Amino acid sequence: MKKNKKREFQSSELVKSFARIHGFEDKLTAFEIKYFLEDYLDESLFMEIESVNLHQKIIQIKINSPLLKNDFKMRKSFYLKKFQDKFGEEKFTDLLVL
Repeated sequence: MKKNKKREFQSSELVKSFARIHGFEDKLTAFEIKYFLEDYLDESLFMEIESVNLHQKIIQIKINSPLLKNDFKMRKSFYLKKFQDKFGEEKFTDLLVL
């Protein structure tokens, strides 16, 4: 059982190393944010999120639902703090809801 976890960790490190070499670390972090939102939000709410991107330390979340978009805008600092706590404060400076 421990070997599987070690292998998962090694493959994760391999992906991170590959992303660093080829310059798409931001996209990899954006995928991690999207997976975090999938766990954090209800399935129906998560389905309204069209895309998550990271550009120059700004998280850009494109949302289809006007209600969810408004919720993210109203609680912008809350969500930004959640992401900073989860992934590191130095990675993000702002959250942009589109």
